[in-house]
Amino acid sequence: MCLVVVALDAHPRYALVVAANRDEFHARQAVPAHWGDLPPYEGVLAGRDLMAGGTWMGVRRDGRWALVTNVRKGRDNNPKAPSRGELVPAILNADIAPAAALAALHANASIYNGFNMLAGKGNSAMWMSNRVARTYDLAQGVHGLSNAQLDTPWPKLTRTKAVLSSWTASGDEDLSPLFAALADRTQALDADLPATGVPLAWERLLSAPFIVSPDYGTRCSTVLAIDRGGSAVLVERSFDSNGNNVGEVRFEFDAPIRKT
Repeated sequence: MCLVVVALDAHPRYALVVAANRDEFHARQAVPAHWGDLPPYEGVLAGRDLMAGGTWMGVRRDGRWALVTNVRKGRDNNPKAPSRGELVPAILNADIAPAAALAALHANASIYNGFNMLAGKGNSAMWMSNRVARTYDLAQGVHGLSNAQLDTPWPKLTRTKAVLSSWTASGDEDLSPLFAALADRTQALDADLPATGVPLAWERLLSAPFIVSPDYGTRCSTVLAIDRGGSAVLVERSFDSNGNNVGEVRFEFDAPIRKT
């Protein structure tokens, strides 16, 4: 993922809401979210990157979920590093709690290029990055993550968090406003752009919540919501290089909200 906002125990009905955009090169083939039937995706609802076989976000039938974003740092990447897409199924399939799995991963995370992970179950979640010294529990409320540290106030993250905060406070149960926030194509003013080591034209392009360009852009928008009774829904919309919606999948399933 490249833009994620999370409402944790902050909505009258939903114990967890995750709204996220995945940005990627259009030439990199992928398939939409679906239930896997073979390891490491057996019992996991996730999209799939067909180049490296990994995924950007997934959830199990018991409500355990995980997602990954890259850390943007110009050209500071090792082309021989393992794919960060393998991290999500590794956390989902760990036989220990999400917090413990992230802590264990953190100890050996330096082999990967820069990344963030969010993972949890029910109304608990944790953030880790191989660019910070330790893992962090998420407090109750609304959080956001892009390609920097948790809650770094990049313009697109600030705007999207504000929509989620207003939505949770209103008690609205319609997911449409979240998709509308994810579809925002407004680029930030130059004065508000972060300096991440990429050219200015890229900073401008990447500053919108929803990115449209011929080569690189928002490939899918996903909303996961798990209510306090353990009913879950995941909706994912896919887009082409012109930003047109080219498909939607929807899954409803039972996901106990117990933390263990």
